Amino acid sequence: MQRLRIFAFVSAAVLSAPATLAADYFVYFGTYTRGESKGIYVSRFDAASGRFGPVELAAETPNPSFLAIHPNKRFLFAVSELYESGGPKGGAVSAFSIDPTSGKLTFLNKVSSRGGGPCHLAIDKTGKFIAVANYGTGSTAVLPIGDDGTLGEATGFSQHSGSSVDPKRQQGPHAHSVNFSPDNRFLMVADLGLDQVLVFRFDAVKGTIEPNEPPFTRLKPGSGPRHFSFHPNGRYAYAINELASTVTAFAYDARRGVLKEIQTITTLPEGFTETNHTAEVLVHPSGKFLYGSNRGHDSIAVFQVAGNGTLRAAGQVPTQGKVPRNFNLDPKGNWLLAANQNSDNVVVFRIDPKTGRLEPNGASARVVAPVCIKFLALD
Repeated sequence: MQRLRIFAFVSAAVLSAPATLAADYFVYFGTYTRGESKGIYVSRFDAASGRFGPVELAAETPNPSFLAIHPNKRFLFAVSELYESGGPKGGAVSAFSIDPTSGKLTFLNKVSSRGGGPCHLAIDKTGKFIAVANYGTGSTAVLPIGDDGTLGEATGFSQHSGSSVDPKRQQGPHAHSVNFSPDNRFLMVADLGLDQVLVFRFDAVKGTIEPNEPPFTRLKPGSGPRHFSFHPNGRYAYAINELASTVTAFAYDARRGVLKEIQTITTLPEGFTETNHTAEVLVHPSGKFLYGSNRGHDSIAVFQVAGNGTLRAAGQVPTQGKVPRNFNLDPKGNWLLAANQNSDNVVVFRIDPKTGRLEPNGASARVVAPVCIKFLALD
């Protein structure tokens, strides 16, 4: 399939809905604060038309490359992806309150992530704790969330150790994502540097983590697991492997918190030989489809999910931009929004409910260096 790249450099949004948009969601964009980008941005999104309202600055903050929204819809949390391990330039997590009318954010407080280069967040099912993956120093921390949305100092912490086969990317641990299990008993951490998905037992009262038994699932050397997604039925899970451009499917034993590999499949079309690194992976809310982003091929890989959790490749769809770092699905599974980090645009695709295929609907928004997308449903 021919790849199409459209570089959208417009003032706010392309083909966006008018100011009177009857929006169903706020959409928040985490960015790298370079060039014109100053922090976290917000837009209204109409679920009927799949179009954006104007994109506006929600809060100034350094390198909010990944975001998480509290289940109560009142608070938003963002990493500060900075690479010192302490002090004002160190990695941190910031808390904000959400204005339910405008979507703008008010800063509450910021605490250390206990490591350098924090890059991913996840809130536990009780809403009382948030986990953070520190890529630069290869560690995982758990922070308490107060009733007022403020963050406390870490209650749980693990420093990963080891290495793998890639001399440039795997000379040490690089925690890249954190995901709580559906029953909230375990925390899965994909570590790119170790070729492992680590599994921790999580205490939802104390906010502590302890290595499970076994403490990890090992992937093929040189895979570089990056992000991770559970199937809605809780019996399967998937890791996307940045260095190998593959997705690994696992059977999941929820009682023991154990992952067992059942398949590994490429995200690329046959014959593609250029450099590529994958990024995000998500299972559709229906459980019938899985999507993964290719940076280099600049596409979303589409897979159909069989009843036994295995994947069947269903092609790749160009993201109409460069380096799709992240994407997200609206909660009802009708739309996929692709964030093209190096072409400063977020492109909207309609999801075919029967095949999972993606079709661009002609809408996009200009966001400088977008690296995370989060939906917040409006009441």
